[in-house]
Amino acid sequence: MPEAGAVTVPVGASFDSFLALDFGSKRTGVAYASRLLGQARPLATIRAQSNEDRLVQVQARIVEWQPQALVVGVPFHPDGAQHDNTLLARKFGRSLRNRFKLPVFEVDERYTTTEALSNGAKDADAGAACIILDQFLRSIA
Repeated sequence: MPEAGAVTVPVGASFDSFLALDFGSKRTGVAYASRLLGQARPLATIRAQSNEDRLVQVQARIVEWQPQALVVGVPFHPDGAQHDNTLLARKFGRSLRNRFKLPVFEVDERYTTTEALSNGAKDADAGAACIILDQFLRSIA
C-alpha cells in the first residue's frame, strides 16, 4: 500500500503527456496535462453505468488527446487503509493497462474531491482528476 501522496512511477520517467482518471462507479473525472503545459486541465467527466461503457469513453479521450501514459487516482481511508473502492480503482487501472497497452500509474487520491470543491470546481470529478494529475506531475519533476 502506498503512503499518502505516494506515486508508483519510475524515477525520471520520460513521458510527456498524461490523461488522469478519477475513477467512480457512475462518474469518472478526466484531466489532461503535458509537461510542456505543466498544469492539468479538466476534460468532460465520463458518465457510465458499466465498465465497458466507461472504457469506450476513455478510449475516445485517448484517441483525441494521445497521452503517453495514464494516471489513476486510488482512494484510501484517512489512515491509509484500503477499502472496496481502492480495489475497484486498481482493477480499473489493470483494465486500462490491458486494453490500451499504455503505462498506468497510481496516485493516492485522498481528499482530492474535497479539495476540488473547496477550490470552486464546477465539476468535482474533473477537478479531482486535475489535482491527481498535478500531484503526479510534481512527483516526477
